[in-house]
Amino acid sequence: MISLTPQQEDLLTLCALRAGNKSVDWSLIARTCQSPEALHVALGGDIPEDSAVARKSLPILRAALPHLAEARKRVASEVQAANGAGACLVTVLDPHYPANLRLVPNLPPFLFHLGDLEERDARSAAVVGTRGASEDGLRRAARMARGLVGSDVVVFSGLAKGIDAAAHTATLEARGRTVAVMGTGIAAKIYPAENSALATRILDEGGALLSQFWPTSPPATWTFPRRNVVTSGCTMGSIVIEASSTSGAKMQARLAAEHGKHVFLIHSLATSEPWAAKMINEGRAVQVGDLKDVLPRLGSAKRVQQAGQQRLQLALAGL
Repeated sequence: MISLTPQQEDLLTLCALRAGNKSVDWSLIARTCQSPEALHVALGGDIPEDSAVARKSLPILRAALPHLAEARKRVASEVQAANGAGACLVTVLDPHYPANLRLVPNLPPFLFHLGDLEERDARSAAVVGTRGASEDGLRRAARMARGLVGSDVVVFSGLAKGIDAAAHTATLEARGRTVAVMGTGIAAKIYPAENSALATRILDEGGALLSQFWPTSPPATWTFPRRNVVTSGCTMGSIVIEASSTSGAKMQARLAAEHGKHVFLIHSLATSEPWAAKMINEGRAVQVGDLKDVLPRLGSAKRVQQAGQQRLQLALAGL
């Protein structure tokens, strides 16, 4: 059961504040509120970051602060929903916040999850691709997932139909660990509904479901691009199996490159999609044929954990 610390409650309250239909940028909150002292500054109406997003958010914060009581009620209601679903909470204030995710600039301030988060999740890769996958794409996704399991790599994906479902399923069949990053709240109905049984199986077999949204949030057009940020940020790299120029997996490849993560594009994708060839030609992605092209580029979980803790210590020190 989630029992909020005062600092966690303050952090979530900042996220719940509204001035009209606007809120303070959540990634800005996550970057600047990783210590009790920083939270105190924000609740006093200041943002210790000199950036365009901070300058845009500051008047919103000051206009919303008189509505703190209303925001706290929203937080209490959402935590109650999370508790009803049996979920847990981790925030940027907590040392066990995912280490890979702490290292990206557009990290979320909190995550609700079902199933445990584990230190070994740091050595992970996302296997992603289109919902309307070909049979060859589904086979490639399953083969890649099985290979990652055989090398003790945790497989992340987005619980969508197509490539995502194939990656999750193959990981479970190989008795590996998989984490599904959701595009809905942790207490909302599983989307798509056809993957409800898969979500249950992931939990039953030692995996986890992860959400960066308020627990009651339904699916929306804007939630799935946000989900891609976390799927990329939580891992060492993203392996894209199939993706058109309009696919969310293409967006994840871009985000992973911006995060400084590895971007692995399957050979068939690199030769069939101009956007993929362009990323490779620009040095923002590498073309891979099979698992042996991926594994040497993945680092150790221990090193990522150390980097994440160093980032937290810097935040606590106000640096």
